Amino acid sequence: MGVGRPKEFDVDKALESALQVFWSKGYEGASLQDLTIAMGINKPSMYSTFGNKEELFRKALDRYFENRRVAIERALNQPTARAVIEDLLFGFAHSQTDPNHPPGCLAVQGALVSGKEADCIRKELISRRLLTETLLRERFERAKLEGDLPIDIEPCNLARYVATLSQGMSVQAANGASSCQLEKVVEIALKIFSK
Repeated sequence: MGVGRPKEFDVDKALESALQVFWSKGYEGASLQDLTIAMGINKPSMYSTFGNKEELFRKALDRYFENRRVAIERALNQPTARAVIEDLLFGFAHSQTDPNHPPGCLAVQGALVSGKEADCIRKELISRRLLTETLLRERFERAKLEGDLPIDIEPCNLARYVATLSQGMSVQAANGASSCQLEKVVEIALKIFSK
């Protein structure tokens, strides 16, 4: 009796399922069994389609950031620095508490629980978070040139402040904070522009 054809599966759906597992359990917490069960495939199919666990995680991370790219670009294109922060942080307050996904942010949650064996993943997550902070800094530099920022606020410090808020909001969401509770945090942060 000949060997049957491998079972076909939806690669896109399998990757989305892997993303949800990594988001929920972190890189190290997600076992190969967790991943293959969620993806509805066996280990050989996973390896042949996605590579090893690290490669699968990077592909899932690419998908995660691609899904957020539109929201980040929309925020960065707002007409004022205040509107950038408002759009971005209110967007995070909703996305990090969306009941259709695990709470918090994969890029933050994944870095909080990683040991030496996953140091390359931790560094990858740091790099991705810093890219968003760099984009914010560049946008705030433009705002400073346009006279849109108070004179005593440095773009790099404001970018770090917004990044710190968003990462803290992610931890709060993972701890069970609601969208409404995170919105209150954003409202306080926006008072900096009321001076």
